[in-house]
Amino acid sequence: MENFFKLKENGTDVKKEIIAGITTFLAMAYIIAVNPDLLGIAGMPKGAVLTATCLTAGLSTILMGVYANLPFALASGMGLNAFFAFSVCKGLGVDWTVALAAVFVEGIIFIVLSLTNVREIVVNAIPITLKLAVTAGIGLFIAFIGFVNAGIVIKDDATLVKMGNFTTPPVIIAVIGIIVIVVLSKKNIKGALLWGIVVSTIVAWIYALMNPEKAAEVYHIYLPNGIFKFESLKPIAFKLDLSYAFSNQIGTFLTVVVTFLFVDFFDTVGTLVGVASKVGMVDEQGKVKNAGRALLVDSIGTTVGALLGTSTVTTYVESSAGVAEGGRTGLASVVTGTLFIVAMFFSPLFIAIPGCATAPALIIVGYFMMENVVKIDFANFTEGVPAFLTIALMPLTYSIGDGLTMGILSYAVLNLINNIFTKDEDKKKKVSPVIYILAILFIGKLIATGIR
Repeated sequence: MENFFKLKENGTDVKKEIIAGITTFLAMAYIIAVNPDLLGIAGMPKGAVLTATCLTAGLSTILMGVYANLPFALASGMGLNAFFAFSVCKGLGVDWTVALAAVFVEGIIFIVLSLTNVREIVVNAIPITLKLAVTAGIGLFIAFIGFVNAGIVIKDDATLVKMGNFTTPPVIIAVIGIIVIVVLSKKNIKGALLWGIVVSTIVAWIYALMNPEKAAEVYHIYLPNGIFKFESLKPIAFKLDLSYAFSNQIGTFLTVVVTFLFVDFFDTVGTLVGVASKVGMVDEQGKVKNAGRALLVDSIGTTVGALLGTSTVTTYVESSAGVAEGGRTGLASVVTGTLFIVAMFFSPLFIAIPGCATAPALIIVGYFMMENVVKIDFANFTEGVPAFLTIALMPLTYSIGDGLTMGILSYAVLNLINNIFTKDEDKKKKVSPVIYILAILFIGKLIATGIR
């Protein structure tokens, strides 16, 4: 393991990597329950989708560890699965087999882009300021997810969001988890995030045991309904329908492909840059370690996932939970991926981990990821404003991709204006041509979205 993963070189050991891998798995295990529910709305059999979700996440994450040697985990992306179910299948009336074909085509395009280093060039062209901002923005984003899952933040018709009721079981459970994590972290006890999830889950299950009806109906907290269960992939595997690509519906098909492509690209880039920046996996030139390999793995995951029967696979922001526990190499990813594969056979147990139990880890990781925001030069408007927009809009738009979009677009526009009106050549900022190309594409996207 030392020779393969270079543990000492990365300042870690087997124990740290195992704890990190388990923590990342528990932080994103909710996808095992959420993805089948969402794709079930599109008409797909939930049991088969659960198996596809676990198998795809497991294989992709193990490949990330072995090939890229990075502690990043992959699974069917949140937001992308909602787009699959609600916008494509329900909104456009497209059958799920056609939607899977669109995901498959998107994955093939990504593989081509990755092999030609286009995606890596884009990642490395993002300025250091925006990389720091992405880290902070992702921190706020996943903390927001944690607050919502815990019931600490709830929706409101008048103000959009407001404070939840702190006397409800989910909030109490989450607060207990946060306290456990903070106390253990303060005492430098390893695996604090993992223990927070475990303690919160036990408390949640005790409540469900005492008041099963209210726990299930009101707070969606359930006891495991078994331990072992395996569902066949046969109903959804290799069920791609490419007929739209060769008919008068090709316009609709291409629109779906491009949308998947765009959202997946910038969600993945944002996550990769943010988590890598947090743990020093970015060199002095701002290049992300093994970015090309990581992006290729992401592309392969999407393609294989479509064949097995699940929506677009992407790198997960919850990987930062494991990174915060000391994960620095691919060994952590191998552990996470293995647990996903094991979860196929223990799905009732893992599905029973409620969102309020994983919420404490997400909230505290959000706190960890905010620390580098002090390195951003907010006094410099051409640096500070794009950074601020990136940080603010990721949680407020509920999209890493949208936040990064506005950050890059504003960076290009503000620095272009500054360079035009600055006569002193030494004060003009060098901006990568890639940033300007992306800005033009973003403007086109915003106009197209407004027209639609």
